Amino acid sequence: MSIENVVVVGGGLAAAKATETLREEGYGGGLTVVGHERHRPYERPPLSKDYLRGEVGRESIFPLDAAWYADHDVELLTGVTAAGLDPAAHRVALDDGRSLAYDRLLLATGSAPRTPPVPGTDLDGVHSLRTVDDSERLAAALDTSSRTGAGRLAIVGDGWIGLEVAASARSKGLDVSVVGRGAHPLERVLGPEMGELYGQLHAERGVHLHRRAEATAITGVRGRATGVALADGTHVEADVVLVAVGAAPNVGTAAAAGLGLDSATGGIVASATLQTTDPDVFVAGDVASVPSARYGRSIRVEHWATALNQGPHAARAMLGAAEPYRELPYFFSDQYDVGMEYLGFVAGPEAYDELVVSGSVADHELVAFWVSDGRVEAAMAVNVWERMDDVKALILRDGPVERAELEGFTS
Repeated sequence: MSIENVVVVGGGLAAAKATETLREEGYGGGLTVVGHERHRPYERPPLSKDYLRGEVGRESIFPLDAAWYADHDVELLTGVTAAGLDPAAHRVALDDGRSLAYDRLLLATGSAPRTPPVPGTDLDGVHSLRTVDDSERLAAALDTSSRTGAGRLAIVGDGWIGLEVAASARSKGLDVSVVGRGAHPLERVLGPEMGELYGQLHAERGVHLHRRAEATAITGVRGRATGVALADGTHVEADVVLVAVGAAPNVGTAAAAGLGLDSATGGIVASATLQTTDPDVFVAGDVASVPSARYGRSIRVEHWATALNQGPHAARAMLGAAEPYRELPYFFSDQYDVGMEYLGFVAGPEAYDELVVSGSVADHELVAFWVSDGRVEAAMAVNVWERMDDVKALILRDGPVERAELEGFTS
């Protein structure tokens, strides 16, 4: 089958990099990008960090400048939603009544913030953070709170987004409270030891951590949020409330079209070449559930590097490349003066036997290794730089790694 029309659905980094790669690989046919936001595809990590703090401008978040799309004969449709997919007819229906024909389709539809089932999430002053518009609204609310309000922010959720926003808000002088369900922030991701590293980091910076806490309502007066009510009777007062309790992959269009879904990960079933159960539809980014040879299971990862790597890989696969996707999951986070890089995958607290630390937790300069049956499953470098290649070699080693080698990693 000749490829004359490619449609990319998505407004994030995976969509941008796939589009760029298609042209770089010599594809000269029709190419359309469909994004439901009014912006061209952009990167999301700055939205909780330097962009939220106003340290960088909006142009810094776009991988491709505005002229690139026209210069490379790419039709960019923004503010339009892909409302339906007909794989048999090879057409994508848009919510403005149009439909697009395709020979190959990429779904890079990302995720949407979850909303907890508590009253008050619709009050003025309650925010979520997923889009650039969300970030700008939140930044404006924080500035207003600092200037004319009590300067208080309450964050429901103690994951990466919540903690990065907490760090950004503290740097702007706000009083910040974080409500988390676990004993330690990030416990579900990092386990208790490394989760507590971040707990102490934020506590030392003046963040009020509410641990093992359940938000039962967002309170308000005259339609405006005044704080968060907890199950133990505590009321966390705030001018601004951020709800950051995770995200759900946008798989509705794929499900309605009959594409296979992975019940374990919640994503769209993909092959090692990022092909869905329909041979002409591919996936990348948050929605892609991709088999991993290293971990012996399918993995779905909602992080920047996944979009960065899977977008180009899917583009080449759409053009006929058969190389399997082998990249290990990677992400990073910057909070205050602590930067970290994480490589690998751990399914949960029961998926590893021990945590081995090289370096100093107290000084925030270390590499932590999650180990199962002697094999390194994942590692996190905290303020230790340019060691990811060495970490990757340990994760990919076929067999156990001596504990002494891990403990001496930073020596």
